[in-house]
Amino acid sequence: MTDLLAHARDLLARNRYLTLGTADPDGRPWLSPVYFAAADEREFVWCSESDARHSRNLVERPRVSVVVYDSTVPAYHGRAVYATATAREVPDDGLDRALDIYPGPPERGGVSLTRADVTGAEPYRMYVASVSRLWVLCPREPRTPCALHGLSKDHRALVEP
Repeated sequence: MTDLLAHARDLLARNRYLTLGTADPDGRPWLSPVYFAAADEREFVWCSESDARHSRNLVERPRVSVVVYDSTVPAYHGRAVYATATAREVPDDGLDRALDIYPGPPERGGVSLTRADVTGAEPYRMYVASVSRLWVLCPREPRTPCALHGLSKDHRALVEP
């Protein structure tokens, strides 16, 4: 496959969890798996407790990293999307859109939420990561060069907007 954008979109549609990388005040990394839905390949939406460590981290340090890894494929057939992004709590005027995106199509098995679930005294809030750069693990068969670069090793390929 040489269409990296289509490959990224497919991975985002097939997978339910992303690994969110944030940093604490001392710069120590913190990784969190979160159930997500993609508006597209440049915007990921999720719901988390506002007091969760990753939520607190991104309020102060909104630059995050994201990995969506397909753990259903056999060994040595890795498929992944990597991103750098800016994350934030979804403001009130963006909640309707976020709730339309999240949790994605019914076949994904997520639970739909309402404004009442993510506002007021409720502990949960909606978050969004806006992607600044996106890569995929360049698609190829094991021990075979990729079509784009001729490399027989795992490597990331930038997905152009």
